Amino acid sequence: MKSDIVIIGGGIVGISLAHELAKRGEDVTVLEKRFIGSGSTFRCGTGIRQQFNDEANVQVMKRSVELWKKYSEEYGFPFEQTGYLFLLYSEEEVKQFRENISIQNRFGVPTRLITPEEAKEIVPLLDTSEIIAASWNPTDGKADPFHATTAFALHAQEMSAKILEYTEAKDIIIVDNEIKAIKTNNGIIKTGIVINATNAWSKLINAMVKLPIRIPIEPYRHQAIITQPIKKNAINPMVISFKYKDSYLTQTDHGGVIGGIGYEVGPTYDLTPAYGFLREVTTYLSKIIPALRELLILRTWAGYYAKTPDSNPAIGKIEEISDYYIAAGFSGHGFMMGPAVGEMMADLITKGKTSLPVEWYDPYRFERGDLRQKALQMG
Repeated sequence: MKSDIVIIGGGIVGISLAHELAKRGEDVTVLEKRFIGSGSTFRCGTGIRQQFNDEANVQVMKRSVELWKKYSEEYGFPFEQTGYLFLLYSEEEVKQFRENISIQNRFGVPTRLITPEEAKEIVPLLDTSEIIAASWNPTDGKADPFHATTAFALHAQEMSAKILEYTEAKDIIIVDNEIKAIKTNNGIIKTGIVINATNAWSKLINAMVKLPIRIPIEPYRHQAIITQPIKKNAINPMVISFKYKDSYLTQTDHGGVIGGIGYEVGPTYDLTPAYGFLREVTTYLSKIIPALRELLILRTWAGYYAKTPDSNPAIGKIEEISDYYIAAGFSGHGFMMGPAVGEMMADLITKGKTSLPVEWYDPYRFERGDLRQKALQMG
């Protein structure tokens, strides 16, 4: 088999990139060792936000929200702009979020600081007794990772992209620093362009090409819960509290409350859920919304944050190997960034440049010791 471009990794980033390349008429194949979305994508918390604390991530996420809206309307998968509500408990937090809001507003993101009373109007179940303000952006939102990823995949295939599930990359054949082929469990694929979009597994693919630079991406286990259903639209936005162990929670289409906290284990590929997480998540989420104490937890599961030292991904071309690219290390932000990263990577591959600030995610920054400001992160 032959393919001009091979993407390793069938999560939202790899699938979005295949979709964008296929739209441009490129011959592209995705390799996924299990089924699409089975890595981190189908385990994510559904959130999509523009409320970051630096210019690059704000710009990328503003574009991503535009693409989420466009494709959800075209393809019919659920994407709701129900907002993100960051609860603030100290003057120090308020000062930091004023700075964040200023950056966001500069790029047309309509975030504003609101009072505890206004926050309670948005989520009436909130305990606002300790809150002194909140950061609110109504154009942030959430999407169904199952429907969205499947929709992108189906439309990519309609445009002639090939998606090979249960096909694992075993080795990458390189001659004189040029990629020639990929060995898989199902045979050899001749190709000249490879994109590593495996996120938590990216270091394993980097090892296959004997990557000449250090790109530190490690898998960390994070857990989430979902509760029994409550009255629909009781908790529409994603609600965030850094005070209560980086908590996040929102309500799904089915009525259950999905949420998590900053309970991190790793580096590890072990996804066995820990009881300690359940004890802490019930404590902290019920401090934000006391009514949650009365709910049954239906399920808990675990997934990966593929973390870099500054919580920003590595996105770009590796100059020493022709043509090897990486888009990995999203540190919990891969799902929300997926459509914009797909567009950005497709620009780099087909045009050699992009209008989005890809230099912020320079894979060489770790080697130089030039880390970025840590990306705003919760969960």
